Amino acid sequence: MPPHGDDATAQNTIQFQKGLSLQSFLKQFGTEAQCADALERRRWPQGFVCPDCGHAAAPVRVSTRELMQCRHCHHQTSVTAGTMFAATKLALTTWFLAMCFLTQQKNGISALELMRHLGVSYPTAWRVKQKLLQVMKERDDGRRLCGVIQVDDADFGGERHDDTPGRGSPNKVPFIAALACNDESHPIGLRLGKVAGFRKAEAERFAKRHFDPDAIVLSDGLACFRGFASAGFEHQPVVTGGGHRSMELPELQWLNTVLGNVKNAMQGTYHKASGKHLPRYLGELGYRFNRRFDLAAMLPRLGWAAVRTPPMPSRLLVLAEPC
Repeated sequence: MPPHGDDATAQNTIQFQKGLSLQSFLKQFGTEAQCADALERRRWPQGFVCPDCGHAAAPVRVSTRELMQCRHCHHQTSVTAGTMFAATKLALTTWFLAMCFLTQQKNGISALELMRHLGVSYPTAWRVKQKLLQVMKERDDGRRLCGVIQVDDADFGGERHDDTPGRGSPNKVPFIAALACNDESHPIGLRLGKVAGFRKAEAERFAKRHFDPDAIVLSDGLACFRGFASAGFEHQPVVTGGGHRSMELPELQWLNTVLGNVKNAMQGTYHKASGKHLPRYLGELGYRFNRRFDLAAMLPRLGWAAVRTPPMPSRLLVLAEPC
């Protein structure tokens, strides 16, 4: 039921946006031709450009509308060649349906559930999901956080009986969470990155890769975060004192809230995720968070990024993602 009285004004506009309904999705991407047209417009928004010689002119359509031949050098290509969709045997409608589920569900979707929705085998669903997560990760890796950035340490996984408790537990995978806020102190950018351990060198590497040089970094007093200063960033450590009261400090309150949502989403959706593939799962959560202001546009934006992401064959897909 819709809210009444004061509750009607309490709705968060981001949380209650309509997004892309299944009916709208089927109307826009319900056929193979619609999906191919959508990818072609995103790959060549100004018209076809030969990937071999760079000649810009309408191509000659050969055999099927998916195969295009350059009028200048006669190089033949397709809308999926050289992209994350390269050499796929799946229908584009299946790929687009997978992108819909990955972008429109707040907490994501597991490969097992994706298997049931797409009507494919589990290995196929896993590969589709991992390739799309790689697109999300690479897209955000190319964008640096700027402004005031709140940083904290975190880990994924639980403790086993008789294992070392706390950060030293071998069942926990460490990662760093960084949240950029605007002038009104509202969160606008999230980056989650797996690290080899909470060491100064790892914090320095993370900052150099993900932070704008003019960023101001806020963190707690964990010793490894001294790496931000040694990396050349303005670092303002906040002594929290530990415990639950430390999570209420205004300097890091937004990050603690977002980090709690991230952990709930991971545990609720995946229960357990392989540590070697954790960077992709973290990239997925960051990608959706950073584009939450326009839910309906997230699927077209993912398609735009996918046709600009190089192919990832299965032999590379199963390897551990580097920190």
